[in-house]
Amino acid sequence: MAIAALDVDYRAEAAVTACVVFETWSDEHVLESYTVTSPAAAEYAPGAFYLRELPCLLAALARCAARPTTVVVDGHVWLGEGRPGLGAHLHRALGEAVPVVGVAKNPFRGAPAHEVLRGDSRRPLFVTAIGMPGEAAATLVAGMHGPHRVPTLLRLVDQLCRRG
Repeated sequence: MAIAALDVDYRAEAAVTACVVFETWSDEHVLESYTVTSPAAAEYAPGAFYLRELPCLLAALARCAARPTTVVVDGHVWLGEGRPGLGAHLHRALGEAVPVVGVAKNPFRGAPAHEVLRGDSRRPLFVTAIGMPGEAAATLVAGMHGPHRVPTLLRLVDQLCRRG
């Protein structure tokens, strides 16, 4: 089993995508981590964020030593009933064979997210999923390592892409 968590940081002339791969949801340490630099991404378009980020995520996943059994993205899988978000588009691009869990720090109006409170934070994370039940994904995210709102390995992937 290998879980890959991905995040993207945008710069003027490039996008840096970070990937951390770990074995179980409660892990504190990674099996592998790396960054991939891509040419400048498409401009942001409301409701079409996936057009900007999906190519970056696919490029990073192509570098994984083994195909992950689950992928975690920084964002929403669903934007609303029947409205696919980044995670749903990634799931489709992966042949609908790999569950995708979206962990967003901010709500998206209409998104069918499960709120997860971690640590002492009063601000929830917003978890959506495809390929597994949303409640199960929320429980897995709640059980991830770390005492803070954002789990240790999701914080790490965020830091890697910002530094990359």
